[in-house]
Amino acid sequence: MTLKDKKHIRIWYWSGAILVFLILVIGGITRLTGSGLSMTDWKPIMGAIPPLSEADWETAFDQYKQFPEYQQLNRGMSLSDFQFIFFWEYLHRMIGRLIGFVFIIPFGWFLVKKKFDSTQLKRALILLTLGAAQGLMGWYMVQSGLIDIPHVSHYRLAAHLSLAFVIFGCCVWFALDLKPKRRLKIPGRSELQRWLWIFLFLLSIQIIWGAFVAGLNAGYIYNTFPKMNEFWFPPQLWMLEPSVVNFFENMVTVQWIHRVLATLLGIMAIGMWVRSHQLKTKLTVKIWVLSILAVVLIQYLIGVFTLLYHVPIGLGVLHQAVAMILFGVVIGAIHYLSKQRQGVSISPPAG
Repeated sequence: MTLKDKKHIRIWYWSGAILVFLILVIGGITRLTGSGLSMTDWKPIMGAIPPLSEADWETAFDQYKQFPEYQQLNRGMSLSDFQFIFFWEYLHRMIGRLIGFVFIIPFGWFLVKKKFDSTQLKRALILLTLGAAQGLMGWYMVQSGLIDIPHVSHYRLAAHLSLAFVIFGCCVWFALDLKPKRRLKIPGRSELQRWLWIFLFLLSIQIIWGAFVAGLNAGYIYNTFPKMNEFWFPPQLWMLEPSVVNFFENMVTVQWIHRVLATLLGIMAIGMWVRSHQLKTKLTVKIWVLSILAVVLIQYLIGVFTLLYHVPIGLGVLHQAVAMILFGVVIGAIHYLSKQRQGVSISPPAG
């Protein structure tokens, strides 16, 4: 594979990452405006054509009226209100189709022109498989809100969001892998890389619980900080039986876990930044770790204000977007260290 081929494939991966980030933002707006159930069928081909006439809009609106969201939550809404929520869900699905085209068409061209080596072909097939799974998961999620209860399953929402992060992370890692790098001796490389992997694991758990918070509307209760009203441990934490269910389905417990994980991630980010200086590591590594700390602190503040102001759309979407930025920065830091060599660590003297 030539350097030119690598450059083109790298651009392809980065375009995928950017589009996944974009659909995350649109998806956040779709969820926070209550638009996700406005399109009640899934037509991967014909669904690209929106209602074009007044009669088409009336037909789409009549179809929406047959489902629980209209009957239980939006009864009496106007056609213009329906068009507003339809727009965001339609845009969300169209961006999804665009991502499909951006992945499939260049893939076919690279394949026909024999631009892939075996590694890149496997990675491309992984992305295509994940993309197809994401489309199916999106519809599977929507279906959960079209029967009886007009809310999507928070488990399916978490799976849908997690797949988006996995696809984004793969695109970033694959793109970075195709960029030529110098191998340097990095003091403390192994230790910092180990801490970053732990941080990424906790961040992934936090993202899942963030989806639970969103799916259960848990951000609309206990809108105080740092305590939840006057409690550090609200009395409703263990109100469900069996107790383990509270971790996943009790909106109070889910919000509490989200707060605790956010604080733990903040402490870890500070610790990694301090440790990077103690180890006398390279400036580039310090910048990576400082970037993680900066984004964590920004994300923490956005989360607090999102809670205090009862989840306004702008802050809610920003909170979700910065989570993906943080995820990408951590992936970048781990990737950078993975391509370097272990140097001599210089720890501070004991005592």
